[in-house]
Amino acid sequence: MLSAVAESPRPVPRRSFRAWRARRPFWGGLLLALGGGEILLTEKASLKVVMHIGMQGLAGYLLPVLMALLGLLVLFNPTQRLFYSILGVLASLGTWVTSNLGGFFIGLLLGVVGSCLAFGWLPDQEPRVSRRKRRRQARALAEEAGASTV
Repeated sequence: MLSAVAESPRPVPRRSFRAWRARRPFWGGLLLALGGGEILLTEKASLKVVMHIGMQGLAGYLLPVLMALLGLLVLFNPTQRLFYSILGVLASLGTWVTSNLGGFFIGLLLGVVGSCLAFGWLPDQEPRVSRRKRRRQARALAEEAGASTV
């Protein structure tokens, strides 16, 4: 009775998260959203740290919020990733002028790198095989070739 319960297929949260992550540009969306969050946090810093809020004040808060929103949209709607990533790059570069030099360069770089990762993600690409697995396969093929010649 106990073995039947142990053998029942139950979704493991880590495996299901990995499967969900593999079907979308996860790191690109995450970095874009983190870049927007970092820029928002630098604007909440004390007046001694903040260089300037930016042109017209509202744009300094609007662009990082847009970056965070675009990062989440890349994660949850990967079919439109090209459009979102182009807007993400433009918003990230816009924060250079409007939001403390793009969150002291950190948020700007996170946003640009995340947008580039989302733009370059290919949904039809085969999963990468680790170097260890490739070496193991090569050894197995070499052993088979050596055994067949003897």
